[in-house]
Amino acid sequence: MASLANILRQIAEPDAQAAQRAAERLDSLVKPLGSLGRLEQLAIQLASIRGNQPLHFPSKEVLVMAADHGVWQEGVTPSPQGVTAIQAVNIVQGKAGVSVLARMAGAQVTLIDCGIIGPEIPGTLNHKVAQGTGNIATGPAMTREQAESLLVWSAERVIAKAESGLSLLAVGELGMANTTPAAAMVAVLTGAAPAQTVGLGANLPPDRLAHKIRVVEKAIAVNQPDPSDALDVMAKVGGFELVAMAGAMIGAAAAGIPLVLDGFLSYASALAACQIAPALKPYLIPSHISAEQGATLALEALGLQPYFDLNLRLGEGSGAALALPLIDAACAVHNEMATLAECQIVL
Repeated sequence: MASLANILRQIAEPDAQAAQRAAERLDSLVKPLGSLGRLEQLAIQLASIRGNQPLHFPSKEVLVMAADHGVWQEGVTPSPQGVTAIQAVNIVQGKAGVSVLARMAGAQVTLIDCGIIGPEIPGTLNHKVAQGTGNIATGPAMTREQAESLLVWSAERVIAKAESGLSLLAVGELGMANTTPAAAMVAVLTGAAPAQTVGLGANLPPDRLAHKIRVVEKAIAVNQPDPSDALDVMAKVGGFELVAMAGAMIGAAAAGIPLVLDGFLSYASALAACQIAPALKPYLIPSHISAEQGATLALEALGLQPYFDLNLRLGEGSGAALALPLIDAACAVHNEMATLAECQIVL
């Protein structure tokens, strides 16, 4: 297994000349300057990542990281814990929301079991660190060694996929009660109060929100995570799937491929990943604004503006999958629109 330091050294700056070439081509197309708005900015970002390669992403994948959480025992979600395993099977069988949306976008879906309670699930990529995390309300989610090992393992998987031809990666997650550790991570990494980051998650009754806030406050008080050490934060108040997503982001940047974020859980992982590897930020593409309360705060801290707001809160990578056709559209505009000169238009 490579060291984290060696992986971080592989992250290259995006190609500024490729970005400039893309911007000049977009300005020459048969349209008013800048009239396709953020779609043009997306094309420029993608071009800077692709460098001298064609602006085209023939191989797309959604990696869904799944794990259970000890904090479920604190009553922070109405969902039974066994739903994690049940929904993992649905994803593998192509029945879940992310499965349908990724299929529509021409993307493969792979589910990574980082710590689902129960036996190995056929069809998943099994890397079960443990049978769920520790209960963050009473102690750490995992050891620092487990967190770093999982982070590096996830990054290496993405690098290997890129070496085998993967050109575009999206991430998602699955785990009952996982908005609780995500809210704790966002609170610590942004310096916000838990009351600003804790939301209702998967249909928590509004009258239980105050309890969930208290659980997050307790988790932070008990574990005392160091806000300047993202690995410490993830180990103490995070989750296996949150660590794995952060590792995937680092791996994508190291491999030179774009990484599409999903919702609130992925923002929490991105905050940690960007602290560990600030150079990865230009590789991130934010898909949508999550309905979770802390989403806006996390995105402001990341300096990212999502491309759409559909009031999504499913998770699984469903929002990221929905963004894949938008990426194809940005590439098509750049590659296929005629220029003003070709249309004999002189301005």
